[in-house]
Amino acid sequence: MLSSLLIVLPVFGLIGLGYAARWAKLVRETTGEGLSDFVFVLAVPCLLFRTLAKADIPSSQPWGYWIAYFGGLVIVGALAMLIARRLFDRKGPELVVSGFAAAQSNTVFVGVPMILKAYGDAGAVPLGLLLAVHLPVIMVLATVLAEGRAASLTLMGRRLLTHPIIVGILLGMLARPFVDLIPGALWTIIGLIADAAVPCALVSLGIAMRRYGLESGLGLPTVLSALKLFVHPLIVYVLATRVFEMPTHWSGVAVLFAACPCGINAYLFAERYRQGMADASSAIALSTMLSLFTTAAWLTWLGVG
Repeated sequence: MLSSLLIVLPVFGLIGLGYAARWAKLVRETTGEGLSDFVFVLAVPCLLFRTLAKADIPSSQPWGYWIAYFGGLVIVGALAMLIARRLFDRKGPELVVSGFAAAQSNTVFVGVPMILKAYGDAGAVPLGLLLAVHLPVIMVLATVLAEGRAASLTLMGRRLLTHPIIVGILLGMLARPFVDLIPGALWTIIGLIADAAVPCALVSLGIAMRRYGLESGLGLPTVLSALKLFVHPLIVYVLATRVFEMPTHWSGVAVLFAACPCGINAYLFAERYRQGMADASSAIALSTMLSLFTTAAWLTWLGVG
């Protein structure tokens, strides 16, 4: 357990540093917003570009890997929406926000640094594959559920294709045949930006947590956090290790990806519809605080560290 804590402590230490800096008013709110913009628009796209352009990607689709992760995602999202409707009287987009928060992992700010620290280069390919489809799948599902028949496939497609993370993934895949032709100086620039992704992402998340707090109380956010931190990774673990066959580091990446706290995109989605913002922000804050211990527990269970 101690070795697992040593893996996640630097991650949450940087989150705590950002939170403390904002609490002490050493930095402004706009500092976190600027760091977040840098991470989303430049740093993470460069990190994904470098990873996917140079990675050894399997020629055949790992269907068991996909089904294990997204099967858990769909089950947990449906459970969250059912509980939010029956026990907390959430409706419409608010209901979708609950499902989004419970199903969508904080991959950029927590998942990437934790998984790469746990599995190193061996985890880069399964991590990159999940990152490539995670956001598009859940954004399309959430938008269709929130807007119903009014959802515009053209608009959704345009938003996805112009999303910086999706652009980084697509460019990385397209650059694979031409990796040796890319000048060394350009790789140096990409590397410098990519290496800044993890620390900047974690500090900006800490600043954001100081802003969001627990505006929605503890009821629904506790349920969403439990679904995200325990139920989702448990379902993925069973599917990835008992139902399907895959390398140990692939199943481990899938489980850790699922074990990440609620993602910031749940709040951004809620803000877009101006509903469920308190639920999303509270779930993000609570699940992130709890995940210091739950991710260490999952790392220990997986034998990592």
